[in-house]
Amino acid sequence: MFKNKFWLSLILAVPVVLFSHMFAMIVGYTPPDFPGAMWIPPVLGTFIFLYGGAPFLKGAVAELKTRQPGMMLLIAMAISVAFIASWVTTLGIGDFNLDFWWELALLVVIMLLGHWMEMRALGSAAGALDALAALLPDEADKVTDAGIETVPVSSLTIGDVVLVRSGARVPADGQIVDGAAEFDEAMITGESRTVQRTVGDVVVAGTVATDNAVRVRVTAVGSDTTLAGIQRLVAEAQASSSKAQALADRAAALLFYFALVAGILTFIAWILLGSPDDAVIRTVTVLVIACPHALGLAIPLVIAISTERAAKSGVLIKNRMALERMRTVDVVLFDKTGTLTEGRHAVTATVTSGAMSDAEMLALAAAAESDSEHPVARAIVKAAMDMSAAKAFGYRGSSFSSMTGRGVRAAVSGSEITVGGPNMLKELLLETPSDLIATVQDWVGRGASVLHVVRDGVVIGAVRLEDRVRDESRAAVKALQARGVKVAMITGDARQVAEAVGAELGIDEVFADVLPQDKDSKVADLQSRGLKVAMVGDGVNDAPALARAEVGIAIGAGTDVAMESAGVVLAGNDPRSVLAMIDLSRASYRKMIQNLVWATGYNLIAVPLAAGVLAFAGFVLSPAAGAVLMSVSTIVVALNAQLLRRIDLSPERFTTV
Repeated sequence: MFKNKFWLSLILAVPVVLFSHMFAMIVGYTPPDFPGAMWIPPVLGTFIFLYGGAPFLKGAVAELKTRQPGMMLLIAMAISVAFIASWVTTLGIGDFNLDFWWELALLVVIMLLGHWMEMRALGSAAGALDALAALLPDEADKVTDAGIETVPVSSLTIGDVVLVRSGARVPADGQIVDGAAEFDEAMITGESRTVQRTVGDVVVAGTVATDNAVRVRVTAVGSDTTLAGIQRLVAEAQASSSKAQALADRAAALLFYFALVAGILTFIAWILLGSPDDAVIRTVTVLVIACPHALGLAIPLVIAISTERAAKSGVLIKNRMALERMRTVDVVLFDKTGTLTEGRHAVTATVTSGAMSDAEMLALAAAAESDSEHPVARAIVKAAMDMSAAKAFGYRGSSFSSMTGRGVRAAVSGSEITVGGPNMLKELLLETPSDLIATVQDWVGRGASVLHVVRDGVVIGAVRLEDRVRDESRAAVKALQARGVKVAMITGDARQVAEAVGAELGIDEVFADVLPQDKDSKVADLQSRGLKVAMVGDGVNDAPALARAEVGIAIGAGTDVAMESAGVVLAGNDPRSVLAMIDLSRASYRKMIQNLVWATGYNLIAVPLAAGVLAFAGFVLSPAAGAVLMSVSTIVVALNAQLLRRIDLSPERFTTV
């Protein structure tokens, strides 16, 4: 609506301005003159007032009914006064020179442009996601007993297995069941680098397998997919209100009363001075130039651009208040598992007894575990695949058997290989070799899981498994601390596990052994110290804590993306995105304040000058000069808001601190 009204009003405004004698006097040209030329500005100006100004006139009526004057009433007052005064001048009633048709036309056009830009910017995030949805394949290669069958994506159901070929897009959210590939997830997370995904990993609809083919078991379709959840969040963000927007509305209300009182006082003052003509001219000028061209753009543009920039960087602002509060946060409280860590077992260290190399020991363990579906087994197999020296041995296991609660056994290269924990050693009547005791005890002391590798009844080494800390977490913690923000961590894990992760990351405070239902009490504890808290969690058990914190941030794509308790959702799993949120919050706040100061400051200066407070000194702000200054202030505010686009929100810039 605003787009259509803007373009038609702009086209009609051109002849209105061109034939305006007041504008011609300012620029210094003679307007075209032919029979009926004088009626072009009033006729077209009237249409612009009724057509283009309709949204503001209707909004003014609504504000009057609720007795809450604001932006719409202020705009409506200005264009109505300009409309009436211009017709009075056109019809020759009195001896007034109040030809405001050109200013009326430009005023309506500028305000329509401001509202269109706001709606366009706010909708750009949803538009980008709609474009992503359009890129999803129409068909999928479904794996069936008969082979590969091409089916419509809409026919997929949970549990189906689909083949995603190299270079193809994932048709639905799912979990990889066969194969490994580098995935381009930039359209969801904002992360430009590809990400390795293998068996057991979750992949999101719309992402691209760049180098290999994989098979994916569908886990979500339709409205339950990540993309659908993100689109809902963007819609909620567009509908949410903002403290800054409320501030702009209050400023508009105050400016309305200021302009009204100034207009009344101006009229009374000039009447008392015995100049009724000046009383009308000065009063109309005050009421017209008090219209908040700049104020109408000051906050909406900043919020719109901020929301758009955040969405394109994988930061989905569900509640605009969260964006504004983020700049005041004193401490960021991270949930450990799945947030600072990967949320799954990974081999973090190996040690061998005697002359055997770590690579060979790991290769033997991986061969024995290769037929196991246990997460620990997959971690060992992955570690061996990632180590070229271990992979080079090419060991294969056979005669696999699982010893429930103790470990696994298999034949590898003519030897019996057993991998397991303390219970396995007890069953085999074995002990940790003396040259491994100190290392193993250190691992146990930090809360790690330790598996021993036995070949033909002899312990040949041990493997340490932990929930691996994300590489991105280190950069995120250091960057937050460099900005003067404390970092805390909360987890249900044992104290020694939590302390080990906290020490590795350099975290300021660690809460361990915390039950899910008690996490919000830890947030309250931090708040009781006078700290403003941003809580970052994976959204599974963190809802109360996310709701209690000043800013709740859900991290990670998936079904939790639509969680109600979080004000912000990070579409990816990168904790560095919290830094982008803080930087954007601080930058957008600066722009809001700058724009408000400029927009209101202009009126506070221009209105008294238009009223004639310096008339005694021979200076009076003419209606034409006031109109020009008003347009300049609008341009300044719009350009200042656009500077937000220069902010780099990519997580990669926090790799080194």
